[in-house]
Amino acid sequence: MNDDQELVAATLKGNRKAFEMIIRKYQQPLLNYIGRMVGERELALDFTQDVFLRAYACLPSYRPQFKLSTWLFKIASNLVIDFWRKKKIPTLPLDQPIEEDGDGFCLQIPDDKPSVAKTFELGELRARIDRALARLPAALRELFVWRHVNGLSYEEMAEIKGLPVGTVKNKVFQAKELIRRHLEEET
Repeated sequence: MNDDQELVAATLKGNRKAFEMIIRKYQQPLLNYIGRMVGERELALDFTQDVFLRAYACLPSYRPQFKLSTWLFKIASNLVIDFWRKKKIPTLPLDQPIEEDGDGFCLQIPDDKPSVAKTFELGELRARIDRALARLPAALRELFVWRHVNGLSYEEMAEIKGLPVGTVKNKVFQAKELIRRHLEEET
């Protein structure tokens, strides 16, 4: 049994501290993912809290043979999809060919400031990457963020989205290539 399963079991037995430990462990990765997907920090904070509220309410239905992180990201993904539907944000199916004229947003991320020059350089680079990331279709951006910001495996992402692993790998590769092209265009 791994730590997450032990925390879930303890939570189901009424140990609130165990669920607090789950929140501490997954709050920042979920906030990073949701923030990049919705583009508003306050909304991302609300959605992250909602993920944990839903997870707590549905914890008895959690199946321990699956990773807790995958289950939490699936809840978060569903919240983001509902948000897009309500906002009527254009989305593309993952199996649809990509066109490069996707709309997006630019999310500013706070940065630790080791020095003024380094902060400026990192800020410029981050802004370029955020602009390139914002130009990706939402479905590709989501997979890219999961893989390269949250460190999810291809298998975890495939499980969350209900897609073959090969499709997920292909879409992450497409996202990287589009970002690379967008960055080259800016140079």
